[in-house]
Amino acid sequence: VLAAVRARHAAAGLPPIHISPDEGKLIHVLLRAAGAARVLELGSLAGYSGIWIGRALAPGGRLTTIEKDPRHAALARQAFAEAGLSDSVAVIEGVALDVLPGLEPGFDAVFVDADKEPLARYFDWSMKLLRTGGLLLCDNAFFHGSVVDESDHSPQAEGVRAFNRLAASDPRLVAAVAPIRDGLVVG
Repeated sequence: VLAAVRARHAAAGLPPIHISPDEGKLIHVLLRAAGAARVLELGSLAGYSGIWIGRALAPGGRLTTIEKDPRHAALARQAFAEAGLSDSVAVIEGVALDVLPGLEPGFDAVFVDADKEPLARYFDWSMKLLRTGGLLLCDNAFFHGSVVDESDHSPQAEGVRAFNRLAASDPRLVAAVAPIRDGLVVG
């Protein structure tokens, strides 16, 4: 199913921004180790990462995933159906910053893999929505090297830098970056 989703993703001409299989496996292991039952994902794309997350959920668990692009949301729903996860995944279509205020706190984990410019705001919302002791994950900690390129002042690079600084300095969180693919913040 995962291979089919990746192939469909490429055939549909979607941007090549989904997580790698190695990242998927690491996220899966972390969620299983944490016993995560209620997980929030910001950025569904075509459902690839959501399958890894959905398969890691504790029995009776639920993934809530937010996707702003209706085409991507439809592809994600298809992927979740093919993976047998339709009953344990809720795909919410909308802009994450509009959706997040309406969610009930207490998530066991939050995986952030969405647009980069508002990452500092996503950090704040993640910390509000996570339960104490919850797991915060964020893809693209290196942002293809842009975070260490002092000449890159793009809103996207600045957003990633801001998230990384918050993850490193917020006293409520203990975090590190796993140097896998484009870097995964684990907190």
